[in-house]
Parts: sequence; structure tokens; C-alpha cells
Amino acid sequence: MSRVTSLLAGLILFVFSTFSVLALDQAPMHLPIDAAPLTVNTAKGDVPFRVEIADTDEERERGLMFRTDLKDDSAMLFVFDKSRLVTMWMENTPSALDMLFLDEEGRITAIRENAVPFSRDIISSGGSVRFVVEVKAGTARRLGLTIGDKVRHPAINAIGH
Repeated sequence: MSRVTSLLAGLILFVFSTFSVLALDQAPMHLPIDAAPLTVNTAKGDVPFRVEIADTDEERERGLMFRTDLKDDSAMLFVFDKSRLVTMWMENTPSALDMLFLDEEGRITAIRENAVPFSRDIISSGGSVRFVVEVKAGTARRLGLTIGDKVRHPAINAIGH
């Protein structure tokens, strides 16, 4: 009987640990807010954002998945190792987003507005980029962002200059 009890206890432990790992996998990632704001130079003037920086493979893969707390003045900056075609998607992302694709100088080369929550559709930069900025949906339109607008942050400036 003790062997059956041990097997049953082991099975219960396995099931709970598996569910714990799955629950952790769905926990939102919150990176530290960078000390320096990310600033977008728009026709209406400079607009600062509180920014989280995703610069590792794991951070870029996780991004804003499972997040529901993105504020109007919040952004996530994705920093890639080199310029390339970048594709994103919205799987496991419950908040609609605008995506700004930037070249090495921090200039906006593409804007993808109102990315649909939970969609598996591929969102492409359409060309070679080094950075992506994700902000709350409607931000690009609200600020009047256009191709060629400049985005500044030490993580961008360090590469672009």
C-alpha cells in the first residue's frame, strides 16, 4: 500500500508542478522601467514614454504577452542585434498595439496600427529595421506619427551614432 501511496503522491506532485510551470509561462513579463525616457519627435513636439527594453531573445519573444496594464505613456523597445526584416505577432497579447519599426538611426520606417489582440497574423516591418517600439493602440494616430519621425533613447543613440 505504501508503494501505491508513493506513486499516487508522485503523480499528484507531477501534475501540480506541471500546472505551476504552465501558470508561470502565462505570467506577464514586466521589465524595469529604464531611467531614460524614450522620446518620439513628432510634428506636435517631443513626446516622452516610460520604456521597458527587451534586448535578449527571451525578452523579445515574450514582449507584451499577457499584459493588460499598458498606459498611454508606456512603451516597450525591442532592440535587435543587427538590422533585418522583423516580424511580430499578437499571440497571447490581450491589448491592441501600435508598432513602430525603426532603422539604425531611430527613424520610423513603418507604422502598423491597431494590431489585433491574440492574432497569429504576421506583422512585418516590410524592410530592414533595428528596433521596434510597441505602444498602446491609437497612439500613432493620436500623436500624428509619420514615416521619418525620429525616436530617441540611449539604446538607439548608442547604435545610430
